[in-house]
Amino acid sequence: MDKQSIIQYKTSFDAIVSYIEGEDGKEKVEVWFARDLMSQLGYSKWENFQTAIGRAIDSCRTQGIDAEDYFRPVRRTIELGNGATRDVEDYMLTRYACYLIAQNGDPRKEQIAFAQSYFAVQTRKAELIEERLNHISRLETRERLRASEKQLSQNIYERGVDEKGFGRIRSKGDTALFGGHTTEEMKQRLGIKGTRPLADFLPTLTIAAKNLATEMTNYNVE
Repeated sequence: MDKQSIIQYKTSFDAIVSYIEGEDGKEKVEVWFARDLMSQLGYSKWENFQTAIGRAIDSCRTQGIDAEDYFRPVRRTIELGNGATRDVEDYMLTRYACYLIAQNGDPRKEQIAFAQSYFAVQTRKAELIEERLNHISRLETRERLRASEKQLSQNIYERGVDEKGFGRIRSKGDTALFGGHTTEEMKQRLGIKGTRPLADFLPTLTIAAKNLATEMTNYNVE
């Protein structure tokens, strides 16, 4: 997700927040109305979104939390497309309630992935949300590389190559990827001590490139 998309999503989510008085009568508490949130999360039908809310409420209760403290049923008057109004059922949601709803959504949808980070970050600052999304992306890319390397090791061992031989193959791949620098040289340049894998310290783009090279090797070996 690029920075411009993050800013656009953040602006949209910020626009639907409301504030009510806290129990002390002084502090303002931020809330979101479910019908406003629905479209931001990509739902077109209230009935479908009610199902998502139901799953989130179940998650809340499973944790031993009183759901009504976070999901408050209300009635609101909304404007229809022809200028008329209608009284409808709705929910007043806390940030935590919105987070649970997003967590029960499909993270492959961009707006859901954004919402999961947006409601998890209390400050709602775009740069923090971007940082968290990038971190999640890096972990996912690293996990794909780990799976590819595991598959490659199995393929190599089946062809009689021992662990040292596999290490040499990986090192040659790294040398090609890093402009002639070996795995050990790269670890020294990055200050990596001990037996920690080099990939744990690489940027997401480099991990993705390393994963692509590993998958291509897997394909050729198979």
